[in-house]
Amino acid sequence: MFLFKKSLIFVFCILSISLVFSQDKDDLGTEVVNIVKPYTPTISDAFKVKETPVLNDTDSVQKKEVRYEIFSVPVASTFTPSKGKAATVDKAKPITLYDNYATLGFGNYTSVLGELFSSFEISRTDNAGIFFRHNSSQGDIDGVRLENKYYDTELSGNYTSRQKDMSYKLEAGVEHQLFNWYGLNDNFDSATDETLNEIDPQQTYLGFHVGGNISLEESIFEGASAKIHYLGDAFSSSEINLNLQPKFAFPLTDFTLKIDGEVDYVNGSFERNYINNMGIAYSYLNAGITPSLVYVNEDLTLSLGANAVVSLDTENSETEFFIYPQINASYRLVDEVLIVYGGAEGGLHQNTYREFKNENPFVSPTLFIAPTSQLYNAFGGLKGKLSNQVGYNVRGSYGKEENRAFFQLNPYKGMSPNFEGYEYGNSFGLVYDDLNILNIFGELKVEVSNTFMLGASANFYSYSLDNQPEAWNVPELEASIFSNFNITEKVYGGVSLFFVGERKDLDNTSNSQVISLDSFFDANVNLGYRVNDRLSIFAKGSNLLGNNYEKWQNFPVQGIQGLLGATYKFDW
Repeated sequence: MFLFKKSLIFVFCILSISLVFSQDKDDLGTEVVNIVKPYTPTISDAFKVKETPVLNDTDSVQKKEVRYEIFSVPVASTFTPSKGKAATVDKAKPITLYDNYATLGFGNYTSVLGELFSSFEISRTDNAGIFFRHNSSQGDIDGVRLENKYYDTELSGNYTSRQKDMSYKLEAGVEHQLFNWYGLNDNFDSATDETLNEIDPQQTYLGFHVGGNISLEESIFEGASAKIHYLGDAFSSSEINLNLQPKFAFPLTDFTLKIDGEVDYVNGSFERNYINNMGIAYSYLNAGITPSLVYVNEDLTLSLGANAVVSLDTENSETEFFIYPQINASYRLVDEVLIVYGGAEGGLHQNTYREFKNENPFVSPTLFIAPTSQLYNAFGGLKGKLSNQVGYNVRGSYGKEENRAFFQLNPYKGMSPNFEGYEYGNSFGLVYDDLNILNIFGELKVEVSNTFMLGASANFYSYSLDNQPEAWNVPELEASIFSNFNITEKVYGGVSLFFVGERKDLDNTSNSQVISLDSFFDANVNLGYRVNDRLSIFAKGSNLLGNNYEKWQNFPVQGIQGLLGATYKFDW
């Protein structure tokens, strides 16, 4: 250790002597050397301003310390708070719903009205129902000398199932109707009772139907409906009508492609025509398809499509092909206040004996039946709400139809006892013609509250035909006013007023002149009283003005009609 220290001292002395001799040898003189280089700041050169700067003022004020204290003084109080209580809210009385009801009523002209509806829950998803209806009257119309009673009875049933992604309904029914051709012309004013007793004016209809429908969720096959009707009468007439309508939908990016199909087949026969004993047979098979593109957004709804139909007349071995427009559009201009709509539609309508007798039960069983082609019906209109209570709809349309059917009084043949009950000029046949029709429609509906509703509507028609001098038995003006109201919680009622303008028909005697049927006005009122949730009593009045007007030539209606009855609701 001692040697190590002596060595370090020796080295240090040698280095010091060397430095002294070096300076003496290399003298740099008095020259000044300036070294210049760019200024390069570093982080250490920066400084930060202090948030609380140092004050160099000579006068410094010392802040006075502030102290806060609460000075509590007890206050004597006799107030005792009570527990909060919820305000009472008037609840609406829940409406009791029943699955079944029965109605029975009786009126003048020995009128009877009966209805029964019953629904049965088979399971959580399946239900069955039965409906029965009967409406009859013994006639007794003033000035009518032939039997003029009628009745209409129907019994039907259905089965419904609602599954998660599918629902379907099956139904079947039977209907029995009786009417009389009581509309004799002036030639029978002087006829004896013995002569009139030889006329049997009664006609009966018996009909059956079986059908159903199915609908699917989240499937391109949306559903289908099918129905078969059979109709027969007391003169060996018969008709079968089959209708099938499938529906498909294919969602696209902005549109939906819908494809609707329809197959309509009718086959029927009559034992004879009105002129002679030659029979009448008809059979048509119409098959159509309607593709359309549907676009829907908040304000615009648009459907662009066409209907293509092939019609096969199997009795005459003739085939025809038709194409009809199917265009519909609506645009919301001002929310629900103003909606503009329009379009053009057409189609081939299969006429049937069942439809004609439902519209006019006094047709003869001697009809020539053929389909009607509606080439187009172009329409446009405005609808919306003037306020929350007032709604309106105004529409105009113009269309053309080929082979349009019109009812026309059958020719008068005489008073022979060998004639059938419909051959005394007291029944109606059919004539066909091409028709151009202009229609203007208006409707106004006011819903003041849940207790009062008032509505009015009117239709004006203008006809132009190719061959016939008049559009037989159709009016140029139809109008109606209707209202429903609740006077109290238990008393309710309704009023309906109908106006039908003048119609034209052909005098069926030898002179064959055009005759006019006067316009008529019909007023109807109904009132009801709810005894309780189950029982209601009602009264109905029809044709309260007492006018024995003629809806069809030589067929006056009953005068003032009154009906009193009751409805009872129940569960099994």
